[in-house]
Amino acid sequence: MKAGIHPDNYRPVVFKDISCDFAILTRSTVSTSETITWEDGKEYPLYKIDISSASHPFYTGKQKVLDTEGRIEKFKKKFGSRYANAGKKKDS
Repeated sequence: MKAGIHPDNYRPVVFKDISCDFAILTRSTVSTSETITWEDGKEYPLYKIDISSASHPFYTGKQKVLDTEGRIEKFKKKFGSRYANAGKKKDS
């Protein structure tokens, strides 16, 4: 690590996903008041997060597709002839 370019409080921190009990040890400047004992037996600052790659639907493959109909079909269903007639009035 190059000296003099990192903040003074750049240190190892454990980020823990509270929704699925997943944790990762990385370096950060985030401030925290809690600590945790990591797998190596040392104590590190703990920062709790709501979502991570272990719980995010995109990365877990549990993402739901909300758009079952196409966008154009939805638009035509909602506005239908009103939209088609509005375009004809402007042209003439």
